[in-house]
Amino acid sequence: MISRLLKTTAAAAFGLASILAAAQASEPPEGGTVAAVENTKGPIKIAFLSFQNNPFWTPVTEGAKAANKYLENFNATVDFVDLGNELSAEAVVAGIEGALAKQYNGIVVVPIFDGTARIINEATEAGVPVFNIVAEGAAPSERLAFIGQDAASAGEQIGKFIQEKTGGKGKLGVITGYFGATQHTQRMNGALDYLKANAPDLQVVGPFENKDKAEEAYSLVQDMVTSNPDLSMVYVTAGGPFGAAKAIKDLGLTGKIGVVGFDHTPDNMAYLKTGEMVGLLDQAPYQQALDASVMLYNYLVAGTAPPAKVIPVVGKLLTPADAK
Repeated sequence: MISRLLKTTAAAAFGLASILAAAQASEPPEGGTVAAVENTKGPIKIAFLSFQNNPFWTPVTEGAKAANKYLENFNATVDFVDLGNELSAEAVVAGIEGALAKQYNGIVVVPIFDGTARIINEATEAGVPVFNIVAEGAAPSERLAFIGQDAASAGEQIGKFIQEKTGGKGKLGVITGYFGATQHTQRMNGALDYLKANAPDLQVVGPFENKDKAEEAYSLVQDMVTSNPDLSMVYVTAGGPFGAAKAIKDLGLTGKIGVVGFDHTPDNMAYLKTGEMVGLLDQAPYQQALDASVMLYNYLVAGTAPPAKVIPVVGKLLTPADAK
């Protein structure tokens, strides 16, 4: 009787666990849009390779950690691997080589630069699919898919905003992250090409490179204002726009020179609220990291391909009115 009762209880518990797992699998994790499917393959290991050189990467890291917590329920792990605080193709290549040596089943990576396609192709040929997020080089690769913002279109969106705010006149200071980063260049040129065609009277000061560092953006803005006291606006294409905003505040030019840039990070949002930042375009980095990890997992365990080779993320442009 006791044995039969134990068997019945065990069967009920197993049935309840199966129901809970099925329910869990049918719902995407909080902050994501993709649900995991059942794992019939056994343990899965995913390497998540990303940088850590400015606050933008915080939600990327958090998205990877959320993916790990979610996928632990499906016998899978997502291991975050810090590529360091200096962005380069060499760091990406070394990171992927390390993941291959440790025999990960799949890789999520932020390639950013040209010079990374070769190692992505090598990983793919070795049976280790690679999912690119945020930004990738201009050279095509055999990656499974890419999720991120269309950089040129985002730049054009910023360009239209700049034209509206300046009336198409005055001087625009331009600071890019890395001259060799495809995404940064496309964001910059997307805006400048639009302004050249639609606001020819707006003069461009720069571009300058801040290597995604807020302190370098701070110094560059101070120098720009010294040389161009009639500066109207500053456009920062990548990391560290809050450094430019701090320079405007410290120079007592709030309301006279505005900063426009990317990412709804706490530092940026603080300056949006006080008016030094006049426009911030988001690219949903947390969702990118989380969704890419789950889509890669689904591909590894069920062969479910992502919905497209390029999955666009449409950002929201916030102004100081949105921050109050």
